Amino acid sequence: MEQASWVPSSVDLDRPSAARMYDYYLGGSHNFAVDREAAKSVEQIFPGMSGAARANRSFLRRAVRYLLEQGIDQFLDLGSGIPTVGNVHEIVQQANPLAKVVYADVEPVAVAHSTALLADNAQACAIQADLRDPASVLEHDEVKRMIDFDRPVGLLMVAVLHFVPDDDDPGSAIARYREALAPGSHIAISHASWDGISAEGIEGGEQVNAIYRKTDSPLVLRSGAEITAFFEGLDVAEPGVVPLAEWRPDSDDAYISAYAGVGRKP
Repeated sequence: MEQASWVPSSVDLDRPSAARMYDYYLGGSHNFAVDREAAKSVEQIFPGMSGAARANRSFLRRAVRYLLEQGIDQFLDLGSGIPTVGNVHEIVQQANPLAKVVYADVEPVAVAHSTALLADNAQACAIQADLRDPASVLEHDEVKRMIDFDRPVGLLMVAVLHFVPDDDDPGSAIARYREALAPGSHIAISHASWDGISAEGIEGGEQVNAIYRKTDSPLVLRSGAEITAFFEGLDVAEPGVVPLAEWRPDSDDAYISAYAGVGRKP
């Protein structure tokens, strides 16, 4: 496969990427044949994956608008993925043109496209960093330039923690981010779950896991109780940590087995 000029040289075009597969589910164009092949294999097992991706995107929009209502004007989006319609900075800057947004992702294609998209936007930027290493994010020069951690921050971890295995201790990473945030900051999380999935669905889920193990981001679904534990130390906003489509719905999103919530640091 010929490598397009905009693709970073570090990208392995023979290996699918979870971020680029997600872009495909959303109808984006920043994906390659290997990503489409993997994504289509997932869709054969779970035909609702595109709807699930859109439902997560809808939650992101609702959560960001809620944070804006709480007076948040600076956002750190971890595992932000590849730019598509409804980016955080678009939602935020429609309400507050001076609000700042930092995108962070480990996927080089996501960062390359975000950087190009934001070339003329002084209030937003993208960095390549791994959310599993909070110091690499919090101490990044661009993050320190854009984000004032003495003031409330909106930290977004949407549809990303289910790509962090238990061995990497996502709970400790979240705690480190929480410690760095000023009181009044909020953390928004959505996370896929096994809860409510039938035995047949779980069997299919294992097949999906096998596909994602070929990427750089194996899939790890967790229970509602495990996901709720990620909000330790936060005051969880109503309606709590609930099935994703039930979090302050404003449309008829497809049902997916996932939980979502927003917590405020007291």
